[in-house]
Amino acid sequence: MVIWNRRNFLRAAGAVSAATALPGIPLLSAEEPEATNIAANDHIQIALIGAGWQGSGDASVAIRVPGVKIVAVADCYDGRLARAREVWGSDIQTTRDYNEILARKDIDAVIIGTPDHWHKQASIDAMKAGKDVYCEKPMIHLYDDGPAMIEASRQTNKILQVGSQRVSNIVYAKAKEVLASGAIGKLNMVTAYWDRNSSLGAWNYTVPPDASTTTCDWPRWLGTAPKISFNAEHFFQWRKWKAYGSGVAGDLFVHLFSGIHYITGSNGPTRAMATGAIRYWKDGRDANDVVLGLFDYREGFNVSLHVNFVDGGEEGEGFTFAGDEGTMTIGGDGLTINHVPRQTAPGYMVGTFPQAMQKEIIAAYDEKYPPGVAQQSLAATEKFSPPKGYSDSYDHFKNFFASVRSRQPVVEDATFGYRAAGAALLSNLSIERGQIVHWDPDNMKLLS
Repeated sequence: MVIWNRRNFLRAAGAVSAATALPGIPLLSAEEPEATNIAANDHIQIALIGAGWQGSGDASVAIRVPGVKIVAVADCYDGRLARAREVWGSDIQTTRDYNEILARKDIDAVIIGTPDHWHKQASIDAMKAGKDVYCEKPMIHLYDDGPAMIEASRQTNKILQVGSQRVSNIVYAKAKEVLASGAIGKLNMVTAYWDRNSSLGAWNYTVPPDASTTTCDWPRWLGTAPKISFNAEHFFQWRKWKAYGSGVAGDLFVHLFSGIHYITGSNGPTRAMATGAIRYWKDGRDANDVVLGLFDYREGFNVSLHVNFVDGGEEGEGFTFAGDEGTMTIGGDGLTINHVPRQTAPGYMVGTFPQAMQKEIIAAYDEKYPPGVAQQSLAATEKFSPPKGYSDSYDHFKNFFASVRSRQPVVEDATFGYRAAGAALLSNLSIERGQIVHWDPDNMKLLS
């Protein structure tokens, strides 16, 4: 295994192709899953609970992992159940009631793609029924959800992996390695953003023309949410309302926090200050479309995050890790590291002093920092990109199912997931209270 350090970084700068494998980690194209011989009796049978866009996408990726088969789907909309049978075969079980699925002894694991307000109950019910769980992010809807889900995983000895796939991304693994090597020096600041410039990006998902109390099990779907009359927009565009979702914090900030915590090894921020509002999408939603947050980390760096759904801005997402000897940027095309060692000679400004004093200062300076001896800036830039077709979602599921088979720890367990979601939801809390909020990232508790 290659140890990535400053010397190796500088030596390799400019000498490595754009698509670079991590030391010891082969790259995998999403179009070419690795060949694996799976015994007929060693297949993992899974069920999907919540067959919306994200849940169905998750299931489609999951079954591409060798030895995984989907056998059942639960959803509160009949149209999605019909679509599930079209996609995965008429022989799969479909039901509005996920408890019918959990009662099956032949199901090993479930994917939970429900609205956020169902994550806790569905996960706990599944683990108590003997199923391992892949729960979409954010793991929690309310802070009380986290400890209950962690405890259920501990008591049942069942796996709970959270679906923030960046934790399994080879680009993020490289970033983690580069940061630990000191290639950009001491980390001082992380800035991250996720901006969208489309109606769908702002959660205005299509409402089917047959949406009604006949085709939608509205009481079951509401669960613990406030009891209101049937509203098709709430059902199909639920992220727009706090009763079911967690706003941009739970949808997108949690991805950014997952990446930051994985790369830095931090448990999370200690305090947060955020602001936000509904600036453009004034369509009845109560979740903000613009949010900005500032976060303090006791490791000695700060984090600045923003999400913008306001029409007119550029679309995209990215991170910049700023150290005292360079920067590391993650964007749509991979990882870029700019290594710029700090000068050991500080320089001088003497032009406003008397001439005699100028000569005295310069002579002393040249004695302390001899010309030509002082360290020069050895700037180096390197780039790492995943191969064409690479899928971190595939790798995340591959890691999950490997743990299901081996019973070894998953890459993103309930504790990690709670810390990422807990940090993200500090933004909502700060906006609601109009003040700084404090968080204990180790014990995962709100302090104020």
